[in-house]
Amino acid sequence: MNLPGRARTGLNGVARELLRQPAVEKPRRQWVDDVVAWCHQHDIDLASRINGKTLRFDAALLAQIDDVLESARIAPLGRSLSGLTSTAQAKEGVEEDKATRESPRARRVLVSFLPQPITGLASEQRSIRDVDVQALKLSAFGALIQVENLDSFYEFSPDIPALSGYTNPLVVYRGDSHYGGSFALLAEAWRKNHRPHIYAGDFDVKGVTLALDSGATHLLLPDIEWLTQHATPLHVPAEQFPYQRRLRKHLAALPSAHPLREYLTVLLEKQRGLKQQWFGGEVVCVGLS
Repeated sequence: MNLPGRARTGLNGVARELLRQPAVEKPRRQWVDDVVAWCHQHDIDLASRINGKTLRFDAALLAQIDDVLESARIAPLGRSLSGLTSTAQAKEGVEEDKATRESPRARRVLVSFLPQPITGLASEQRSIRDVDVQALKLSAFGALIQVENLDSFYEFSPDIPALSGYTNPLVVYRGDSHYGGSFALLAEAWRKNHRPHIYAGDFDVKGVTLALDSGATHLLLPDIEWLTQHATPLHVPAEQFPYQRRLRKHLAALPSAHPLREYLTVLLEKQRGLKQQWFGGEVVCVGLS
């Protein structure tokens, strides 16, 4: 039986308390009962320390626990496994705590680059790579292009007139249950560059809200004439209605001549939208604020 994570956390707290006093009594809560079960399994005698309501901890008991952990090649008390990768946890001992470890994709994003020849791989229009956010030198990119939908991301090329003013755009998938959390790390780091962050996604209430939440500065959309003709009431999902209130406030705060006003009017007043995969015509960058 491994020492449960909650028991380790409780014991670490007790160790800190023992720096100020010779003994600490804790009520028989779940983590304490986990410690009791673990000690019984490893033949640590608690007879003089335990009763039906409490367990008394002292330095000698914690030393016994640490001895068992050391002999089992498990991280000693005071060493937290929380937030460490599996590899880093392995360096602390043979115990792995998947519930508190850092996810293998915690810092990974999908990025689209110009292709590089690779022996044995057919030439592609774009090269898709899974990279560590920390490995990206953000100063090398003139703009961040955040693509909402995975199929659109695989097909996306920044070689369009709307993006011609940006040197070496960084094209990144917004993410999902696998890659969603790590994009937030990238967006936070990107904001420090004070460079354009362009959101390429569905023209609907949720899509625009996601762009605002991610810190995007622009939307990549068809020009308003084309979009007005092709936006459809069939793409106004009922589950997105709760997001409309926020966008109405955003619309009210925009200057009267702001180009985004016409787009939000199509969304909110005409109740029309369009999936990213259906975009056509000339695509333009529209400021969000």
